[in-house]
Amino acid sequence: MTEQTTENVQNEQPAEPQAADTAPQKSELETANETIASLRDQLLRKAAEFDNFKRRAEQNQMTFAKYASENVILGLLPVVDDLSRSLKSGREKLENDPFYKGVELILNKFTKLLEAQGVKPIESVGKEFNVEYHDVMMQVPRTDVPANTIIEEIETGYFLFDKVIRHAKVIVASAAEGETKN
Repeated sequence: MTEQTTENVQNEQPAEPQAADTAPQKSELETANETIASLRDQLLRKAAEFDNFKRRAEQNQMTFAKYASENVILGLLPVVDDLSRSLKSGREKLENDPFYKGVELILNKFTKLLEAQGVKPIESVGKEFNVEYHDVMMQVPRTDVPANTIIEEIETGYFLFDKVIRHAKVIVASAAEGETKN
């Protein structure tokens, strides 16, 4: 029986090192799980960053396409101004003249073409002065309208969709001498 006891003791001894081996394996498993969780978190963050980048790039591309014609339109606006001024100066004398009517038709076509591209004039006369839309060229003392009201438009301003591409140049009413501003 001593042999069996010795065998049992010998069999039991290797069991202890196995238990000792499982403790480091458990620690390695926990480390591996932490590493996996960390890498998963990094992957999710990178995926979110990429989605945000893609969204911003698409938005930038749409904005660029929307306003790509801005420089061409800015080059055409002085032509519209010249046509408008020529019609305004000849209105009383030449209103029934075929040449006057032809220039008027050209201006109307030009205006419709610009409107189709998203260009709209800024309404100014009778409105209150707003720095975002208007440039003041002169102030005139007036008692018939409130101060800071636009009384005349020297040059029309324009929007391209929702963006001001040219400020309106205007004359603004100021308080008449002797009046106090509220």
